Amino acid sequence: MTTARATLVSARPFDGDSAAERWLRDVDGEAEAADAVAVLNRILHLQRTATADAAVREVARAQALVARVGVGAGEQVAEGRWAQALDLAGSGGRGRRAAALRPQERLAALLAGRDVALACEELAMRARGDLAAGRWREGALQLRIALAAALEELAPWAARGDLGERLTELGTLQPAAEAAAQQALLGGLDEQAAADVERVLGRLEAALRARTAAGFD
Repeated sequence: MTTARATLVSARPFDGDSAAERWLRDVDGEAEAADAVAVLNRILHLQRTATADAAVREVARAQALVARVGVGAGEQVAEGRWAQALDLAGSGGRGRRAAALRPQERLAALLAGRDVALACEELAMRARGDLAAGRWREGALQLRIALAAALEELAPWAARGDLGERLTELGTLQPAAEAAAQQALLGGLDEQAAADVERVLGRLEAALRARTAAGFD
């Protein structure tokens, strides 16, 4: 297994060692880690764009084997060392989306051919990744095609549970997604368009979870 280490240094001056120690004692380590992951992902996104290499992927806090928040002098932290550091427990937790999708059971069903991976699922995940990284224009454009694909791909399962009702709802939300995507083509999204993108994507994700909630037999 290949591993890598990334150190992000914030130029935050402290008025002496005691001030640094107080900050480290009171800091919300997970919030600091989340901010650091966001910065790292912006860098990775720019690297992917600069190199035109689709294999360059962003990372998640849950993937980290070890995460630390610490303080130190400039030369120390530049070399990935600390005067003092806080080890963060666990992996930051996996979100409700992963739990709701019952990933191990789903993987077994996919491998056995009892379920299929839908294009709209991948597109929706890309849209969610864009929003998480603050790329609202890209997220809006990604959502438009994800929603269009979902309305077609989910139709064969419309009789499963309440999925038919969810598809009807998604159809009514399509104009908002289209309008947001059109706004994204012309420039940035305003607050209403951004809220529409978040809302529609959330409903799409809910529909995708509903399809798998009943199992795969």
